Amino acid sequence: MAPNRYAGACKTCGDTVPAESGELRRESGAWAVYHSGCLPAPSPGWHSGLLGSYDCETTGTDPFSARLVSAAFVTSAGARHEFLVDPGVEIPAGAAAVHGISTEHARLHGGDPAVALERIATLLAEHLSAGAPLIVFNAPFDLTLLEAELERHGLKALRDRVRAVAPIVDPLLIDRTLDRYRKGSRTLEAQCAYYGVVIESPHDACADALAALGVAKAQAARFPDLAAATPSELHARQVEWKVRSDEDFAAYKARRGEVYQPEPGWPLRIRQSPVPPPSAAPAPFTAPVTTPRVSDLSEAGSG
Repeated sequence: MAPNRYAGACKTCGDTVPAESGELRRESGAWAVYHSGCLPAPSPGWHSGLLGSYDCETTGTDPFSARLVSAAFVTSAGARHEFLVDPGVEIPAGAAAVHGISTEHARLHGGDPAVALERIATLLAEHLSAGAPLIVFNAPFDLTLLEAELERHGLKALRDRVRAVAPIVDPLLIDRTLDRYRKGSRTLEAQCAYYGVVIESPHDACADALAALGVAKAQAARFPDLAAATPSELHARQVEWKVRSDEDFAAYKARRGEVYQPEPGWPLRIRQSPVPPPSAAPAPFTAPVTTPRVSDLSEAGSG
C-alpha cells in the first residue's frame, strides 16, 4: 500500500503517523490515516470471495480490428488458463516490442484462434454465470476485442452466453474515479507500484491478469465503501462513473474550444462499424496512448 504523504493522527490509536509512513484510506467519503500495525481487519465483501481475472495481448490498440495474440484467465482459487494463438496476420513490430511475441513465434507455437476463443468465452461465461466478479483492467478494450474476435470467427458472443456481461471490476476505472486527483501514470505497472502489488512480467497476459486481481483486492482494502458494495452495485457504479468521466472530459475539451469524441459503453464499447473478416488486415499499430482524465489535466504537458 502507498504511505500517506502528510503527518496525521492515527484513526485507531490517536498517535501521530509520520509523513511517508503508515497508510491512507478513504472511508465514508473522508480520508483516514493509520499506523501499519493499527489497520482495521479487512471487511468481508466481494473481494474476499472467488474472483476471476482476464487479460489479453494483441496486435494493436483498436479493439474492433486488433487480433488476439495471447490471453489468460486466472482465479483467486489458483486456477490458471493461458492461451497463445496464431492471429493469422502479421504482428506489427511495435506490438511485438510491447508483449514480446513475434509473428514467427506465434505461427510456430500458437494455436487455432477459434479454438482458443471458444475456450476463453466458455470460461468467462461459466465464471460470470456463477455471479463471481470478473476483474479486467481497462475492460472496454479487452472485452470488446474478445467480442469482436468471437464474431470474426463465427462464434457465439460472450454477451449471448450470459444474462449480462457482469459483474465486471475494472481497476483502471476505479482508480481514476476514487483517487482522481493523484498525479502520475495510471498504467497497470504504475498501479501495482502504488498499491503494493508485485507484477512479475509486465505485458505477459497471465502476469497481468494476476496483477490486476491483486490491485482490485488492494483497492477494496483501501476504500471500504468499495468493499462494502455488492458485485452488482459495484458494476452499476462503474457504468455511471464511465459516463461521468466522459462528460467531465468533454466539458473540459469544450472549454478549450476542442472536440472530444468519447468511446461510449462500459464494459463493452459500442461498435461504430462492422467487424472486419479474419482475412482483413488489422489497423496499423500505434503506440498505446492513455486518454487523460480531468484528474490528469494539471500534469498534461495507460490505458
